[in-house]
Amino acid sequence: MEGCVHLSEFRSSKGTQPFRLIYSFFVFCTSKAARRQKARWCLCSVCGSYGPRLHACLHCIHFACHQSHLQDHAITKNHPLSIDVDQGEVLCQECGDYVYDSEVDRIANAIRDKSRGSQGFDSAYRPWEPDEQELSLLQAHPKRRRPTANSTIGLRGLINLGNTCFMSCIVQALTHTPLLRDYFLSDKHICQFNNDASRCLVCEISRLFQEFYSGNKAPLILHKLLHLIWTHARHLAGYEQQDAHEFFIAALDVLHRHCQGNPPSNGDSSHTCSCIIDQIFTGGLQSDVVCQSCNGVSTTIDPFWDISLDLGPCPYEANKSDQSVPSSLTDCLERFTRPEHLGSSAKIKCSACQSYQESTKQLTMKKLPIVCSFHLKRFEHSNRLHKKISTFISFPEHLDMTPFMAHRRNNNNNHNGVASIPTDINNKYSLFAVVNHVGTLDAGHYTAYVRQHRDQWYKCDDHMVTRASINDVLHSEGYLLFYHKQILEYD
Repeated sequence: MEGCVHLSEFRSSKGTQPFRLIYSFFVFCTSKAARRQKARWCLCSVCGSYGPRLHACLHCIHFACHQSHLQDHAITKNHPLSIDVDQGEVLCQECGDYVYDSEVDRIANAIRDKSRGSQGFDSAYRPWEPDEQELSLLQAHPKRRRPTANSTIGLRGLINLGNTCFMSCIVQALTHTPLLRDYFLSDKHICQFNNDASRCLVCEISRLFQEFYSGNKAPLILHKLLHLIWTHARHLAGYEQQDAHEFFIAALDVLHRHCQGNPPSNGDSSHTCSCIIDQIFTGGLQSDVVCQSCNGVSTTIDPFWDISLDLGPCPYEANKSDQSVPSSLTDCLERFTRPEHLGSSAKIKCSACQSYQESTKQLTMKKLPIVCSFHLKRFEHSNRLHKKISTFISFPEHLDMTPFMAHRRNNNNNHNGVASIPTDINNKYSLFAVVNHVGTLDAGHYTAYVRQHRDQWYKCDDHMVTRASINDVLHSEGYLLFYHKQILEYD
């Protein structure tokens, strides 16, 4: 709609500064400080949500979602003008429509043009730009080379030391985790063992990152890393083939213990520390147990490094009638976050009823990590049976985790599953590594696909690194899937 008198009157009396501030800090962020401000402030002042369709009031400092909250603010404060912080459009409540103004449009276009180069890219795969400290380190250590758009720096094969492919594929995934790469190439690790690399796993990983990005293309030998893993995770010691998922969790655990993290700012030791491992990989899993007698809800939130997803028929005894098997990652996540009736054999003592009652349990995502790791449970082990599930499970290049968030999932359940779930851009992820297991349970082999640049994938098979296509990746027999957040939030 053109020619809104309310917008013209506002611009005449207040000038263009309110438009410039909102567009610069909340619509087209042009700096790290602006993005930090947007992550901190862009949530509804009434309900605390990030949307849907969040608007910033032009008259005062107020954010509201495009429901009754925005309309209530416009009426009670007589503030009819607001800007959609995602689309940049100006809404006039008096006119009941989005409106156009040539001067405002000129301001928006100028700020948009200025922001090009710092926006519109996938944050997980942006070209690495060193800061002053990193630049000085690069100059002092000429073997460390900065990766360019078509560079193969960072790609190195790994010598198999005898059934060590399980370790090699995890190392490939970790060395291509963007924030972990930036951390170790910036020499930010403070060793707790007086820089004794024979004891500190983080020092060895730091050395490996420097080797990967030195420009040398010769395959690496991971004998020191293997020795450290044997030392600190004794259940993995020995020359037999190990499980890549088990190694991944063990490696994160040792790295977490050897990192110099600060305690939580609120002093609560039950929460995660601030070490680089927790910053990147730790999320919060919410468990809601609902009493079937009084509908009382018991909620707990536990940290997680990855999500293990069942591939066979429903594992819950009370739901054995559901014999359907998932065919995609989305199917797995749908089932993982579906309320499950625990049955009469798993009664819990309800804190409200003070008696043992049947209940339902639902798992949802309370807090998403920067890197979402999924473990597809392809190996079944029981007293009678040991087998591998080779069913093809499709997984996307880009993943939206919004439907599986705690507040969205519970609201959807309250509406009998028919409520629409608007996408939250903060919950979008991009695939950057896949670990595959080929062969049988007894005679298998691990390989990995890693993303080097936005559209460049490589297959890592021990010492061999070859070019691959996204089609190769998406049609592989995925075992571990690694996704990186597209937009990073700031504390």
